[in-house]
Amino acid sequence: MHKMSAGILLFRFINEYPEILLFHPGGPYWAKKDAGVWSIPKGLLNENEEPIQAAERELKEETGIEIKGSLKKLTPIKQNNKIVYAWALEQDFNPLDIQSNLFEIEWPPNSGEKKQFPEMDKGSWFTVEEAKVKILPAQLPFIAELEKMI
Repeated sequence: MHKMSAGILLFRFINEYPEILLFHPGGPYWAKKDAGVWSIPKGLLNENEEPIQAAERELKEETGIEIKGSLKKLTPIKQNNKIVYAWALEQDFNPLDIQSNLFEIEWPPNSGEKKQFPEMDKGSWFTVEEAKVKILPAQLPFIAELEKMI
């Protein structure tokens, strides 16, 4: 059975042109990576949690963003061993205001030292074409579907 994850793809319009808000994963493994690693804020569903509830919770935990507006359901995708449910939301946000939760790992590896890192270390607005380069390849269908919606 696949694990289930859920998230929200944020977008806005600037001078009638759509922009997509993506987030860069935090931590040392991702520090020097850029193209193909940005993501929508998403995470695993808790026990007995509906995907839409998980998507709203993950958005808040990983970015500090509270939903204002109506969510538009997107077609789920398969990413690694997970089914990812997503919704599109038209809402502006200043990426400098990101407030991400933290995770802990041993760093440097085999050092015995634990360090904390933000789950998402930065966010940025991208044109649709830029977002297609930045986003994890498995999440590209979310952008394609959003383009058809708007």
